Amino acid sequence: MIWLISGALLLLAALGAPLFALIAAIALFGFNASGQPGTAVAIEFYRLSDMPALIAIPLFTLAGYLLAESQAPRRLVRLTNALFGWLPGGLAIVSICACAFFTAFTGATGVTLVALGAVLYPALRHAHYDERFSLGLLTASGSLGLLLAPSMPLILYGVVAQQFHTTPPVAIDALFKAGLLPSLLMIVLLSLYSAWQARDVPRPPPIAAGEVWAAIKDAAWELPLPFVILIGIYAHFLAPSEAAAATTLYVLIVTVLIRREIKFVELPRVIREAMLLVGAILIVLGFSLALTNWLIDADVPEALFAWLQAGIASKLGFLLVLNAFLLVFGMLLEGFPAIIILVPLVLPIAIHYGVDPIHLGIIFLANLQIGIFLPPAGMNLFIASARFGRPATTIIRACLPFYAILLVCVLIITYWPELSLVLVR
Repeated sequence: MIWLISGALLLLAALGAPLFALIAAIALFGFNASGQPGTAVAIEFYRLSDMPALIAIPLFTLAGYLLAESQAPRRLVRLTNALFGWLPGGLAIVSICACAFFTAFTGATGVTLVALGAVLYPALRHAHYDERFSLGLLTASGSLGLLLAPSMPLILYGVVAQQFHTTPPVAIDALFKAGLLPSLLMIVLLSLYSAWQARDVPRPPPIAAGEVWAAIKDAAWELPLPFVILIGIYAHFLAPSEAAAATTLYVLIVTVLIRREIKFVELPRVIREAMLLVGAILIVLGFSLALTNWLIDADVPEALFAWLQAGIASKLGFLLVLNAFLLVFGMLLEGFPAIIILVPLVLPIAIHYGVDPIHLGIIFLANLQIGIFLPPAGMNLFIASARFGRPATTIIRACLPFYAILLVCVLIITYWPELSLVLVR
């Protein structure tokens, strides 16, 4: 019977059944097989309402959608260009910083490629940057920012990891702090490579002080946002949920009432689109938490750890295998489903190997940043192909040096835990 049901579930997955339905089926079957009632699944949905950190997800999502619908991307590009455009490879560095900042707020790498790609790709080509370099740069930069506050994947990892009551606990504000230096490492190394690649590109004329001041004034309403979040959370003035509420209220007032770039009649549509994403995440999360409880009750993580320990004795070996595992599944599952499905399996095993749960979260998302545009199935490859009108094979070849740089960053992040944990401690 077990093999029959497993085969049926695999067949449904191959036919494209919704992810939440497959997770729900596995959880219900597991609880039924262990003699527990199916109401255990419903209880997990009730527990979602008792998670203070969870309120940050819909609020930050709405703030990101409001920013994406406004002219904030254009102002962000203008400001970063005014500040960094004079550097060698300045426009490439502008692209990296703008994409990282925008992804941090939207939490959706595909939205960054669509929203900023239309602005930055023509600008790079007009500035005589090589086509292959421009395509690879924007495709790789589209996934930057997942480690920066207030990235929704960071929050989601924290929500899932908190179910295991680890020591130390996985606090959302700790994850925000832990992601800062690893994210800066990726941005700096990509910027250095971009400056080297642009050594033969004609330098733009110096940007006048008036343009810098005009760009700052143009983005005056957006400039306080990072400081509200970073200072508020890092200095413990605001909890993550409070920072999310303050950010969303501020963005709503600026985009709707002050700048009037989103009309009142358009507001219900934007809210609906944001909440559709949140609803999909919560449905998968509720069923995933139920599945997690069944896996723990059935000692599945313990069995996996015993099996792994037979072949991998050291922590270093485990981390290397973990990186390869996360890259593959990050390519196949994309960001949110990968976090929801894989964290319950990986976290207990990683703790047995002595990996700090906060450090694990940074390793997790650093790998997902690469997996999301990793061939052959990384989602951002196809988004970039559609956005820039180039074959996916061309995008893959363009991304090769960026894979190498980001993989080096992942290895540094993995084997140098203090880079992630120094601000937390």
